Amino acid sequence: MGIQFNSATGVFALETAHTSYHMQVDERGHLLHLYYGRTIGQGNLSALYPRADHGFSPDYYACRRERGVSPDVLPQEYTGCNVGDFRLSCLVVRNEAGAAGADFVYVSHRIESGKYALEGLPSAHAETGDEVSTLCITLRDFVTGLELDLLYGVFADQDIITRAARLRNNGTESLRLEKVASLCLDLPFGQWDLIHFHGRHAMERQMQRTPLASAIQTVSSTRGASSHHHNPFVILCDRDATETAGLCYGMMLVYSGSHRTDIEVDQNGSTRLVSGIHDERFSWQLKPGESFTAPEALLCCTTSGLTDLSQRYQHFVRHNICRSPYRFKRRPVLINNWEATYFQFNTESICRIAEKAASLGVEMLVLDDGWFGKRNDDNSGLGDWFVNEEKLPGGLKPLIERINALGMKFGIWVEPEMISEDSDLYRAHHDWALTLPGRDPAMGRDQLVLDMGRQEVVDYLVEVLSDLLRNNHIEYVKWDMNRNMSDVYSRALPPERQGEVAHRYMLGVYRLLDTLTTRFPQVLFEGCAGGGGRFDAGMLAYFPQIWCSDDTDAIERLIIQHGTSFGYPISAMGAHVSACPNHQTGRTTPLWTRAVVAMSGTFGYELDLGKLSEEECHQVRQQIETFKQLYDVIQNGRYYRLSDPSRQLRYTAWQTVTDTESLVSLVLTHPEANARPLHLCLQGLEEDALYRVESLRIYGTTSTPENGAADADAYAGAVYSGSTLMYAGYTLPRMVGDFPSVQLHLVRV
Repeated sequence: MGIQFNSATGVFALETAHTSYHMQVDERGHLLHLYYGRTIGQGNLSALYPRADHGFSPDYYACRRERGVSPDVLPQEYTGCNVGDFRLSCLVVRNEAGAAGADFVYVSHRIESGKYALEGLPSAHAETGDEVSTLCITLRDFVTGLELDLLYGVFADQDIITRAARLRNNGTESLRLEKVASLCLDLPFGQWDLIHFHGRHAMERQMQRTPLASAIQTVSSTRGASSHHHNPFVILCDRDATETAGLCYGMMLVYSGSHRTDIEVDQNGSTRLVSGIHDERFSWQLKPGESFTAPEALLCCTTSGLTDLSQRYQHFVRHNICRSPYRFKRRPVLINNWEATYFQFNTESICRIAEKAASLGVEMLVLDDGWFGKRNDDNSGLGDWFVNEEKLPGGLKPLIERINALGMKFGIWVEPEMISEDSDLYRAHHDWALTLPGRDPAMGRDQLVLDMGRQEVVDYLVEVLSDLLRNNHIEYVKWDMNRNMSDVYSRALPPERQGEVAHRYMLGVYRLLDTLTTRFPQVLFEGCAGGGGRFDAGMLAYFPQIWCSDDTDAIERLIIQHGTSFGYPISAMGAHVSACPNHQTGRTTPLWTRAVVAMSGTFGYELDLGKLSEEECHQVRQQIETFKQLYDVIQNGRYYRLSDPSRQLRYTAWQTVTDTESLVSLVLTHPEANARPLHLCLQGLEEDALYRVESLRIYGTTSTPENGAADADAYAGAVYSGSTLMYAGYTLPRMVGDFPSVQLHLVRV
């Protein structure tokens, strides 16, 4: 495993535990992609691509007589620009004369142990010194002097290959980059389905699977954020791939801004995927001696189906993207006051919530929006990060002391990247907001976006947020972002650099997050962007968890969390038990079912606990105790999807498995009269091992008490082999009522 280069054939072979990735420097110095798939060992695969003359596919100049050597049909590792490849391009670059063109040829390469780093951008890291090796291939366009470093990080045991691109102007004149992709992946053979994760606010990451057509299909965001609408993560898989079988490729961007992934099936049936920063309104001036780095992408390939692909991404994101000390720590069970009070609260009302929560076993109180500035609704105050003492007399310290005296931690909500027109900060620095000259700006939630590309803006936020965290015993920060970017114009940049604003914004955000998370490692930071509007690997480099969605309806969350699970770990999914009727949908769901769904995330509460009945309070105590008992198998277990909620009308089921135990969870979403048995074939168990039913708890069914199945003990103690549970399966007791749920806990004996 690792990286090998055969100087005689010009072949690079990147070998992981189960995959091979081959490319070759051809006789003209161009870097061709040869193969990515199941391990094949070394060898020269160039014979897979015989030369043939294709009409209207121009040849390289040196091959104009022999023909059949066209960049338009050869598999490329990273394309040039405007030199005869009419398929998707990785790059658009113009010189001072306005001519667009680049033709990259091999110059050199180096192989190193350890992982490369990217300037100003989050990227994967190694947990141990020997788990990753780096390949850097340098190519050059000899006309412009533009150099391209293609960077590969080979995490052999994880079957992950990271990719990034760095451009360097070694010429004598300025260049303008109008498109810079992070990677190109050519798959010359095969027919593929595209799986992507679309949605909208409060309905994020809806999995959709469609066959690729002879066309270009695009998954993108121009919103200045990875967005609720199209996650920067896609899968290409065999048409007949399932959860447990089939060839699958994953591509995940480590980037939180506007992005674009295009997939094209060309005239020869070849498939090309190009992904990176969105090129709409993007341009970057590259003066002589300057460089530009594209964000990292995470590639994974498996022949074992979608579950294996998901588990590899889940493990890698948690271990090699997240950096927070909390990525492996048990997070506190929290209560957030938002859906209990919204903006209408004071010290006493918050303390009443905390007192009730503490009596039920909740471990942290999070004070949400409205504690600062002139903030009684969402029309003012953003940017003024000082305490509103009309609500909180004496500031945060007296409140925090009272919370801590209850044995609870204290957390707080902030939205640092935004500014209200009605704020002291805007009145002092209106030029810090992104607005177009001479135009009234579009307003989202009656707020504007700060120009995070300006160093003075980042410095201001570092100072005020550091003061907040330094002067108060705050152990958790919920970092929100409640609108997308429009009116993108910076008053700090000249006209020719306005195309840089959106990407400079993200670099500024990353700089701010890197500074604060490094300065305050004891603080648990949770990301949020109106819920899941920036649920991506870039944010997870700083936030070990992200609020999964503003939709807290448990039945809706089944679909949202299902889609999220294809690329991201359970430990990253912020999930709470909220009030019923639900504030977003009006649906009423049993309290225990809400908890079963929220347990497949970070787990907490977002409702007025004081309004619960005595029986409901008893259930909350049980839920918290159950979550603590099952924490290891939930948070650290391998995750299996046992149903597809987009196709399965009756139930949604999922399973987590460790070496010693397993938990199966199911929510019945559509009870039926004269129902067929609920039968599941489990996954991930050891065939020859024995598993004892530690408990089978049925919640919310009208045939049993709300706090669990009265006859649950009748199922406890039964022992089955792993092969029996996986192949013969397990049949659950009949359930009726509105949205009942099940937790089946198995312990290996």
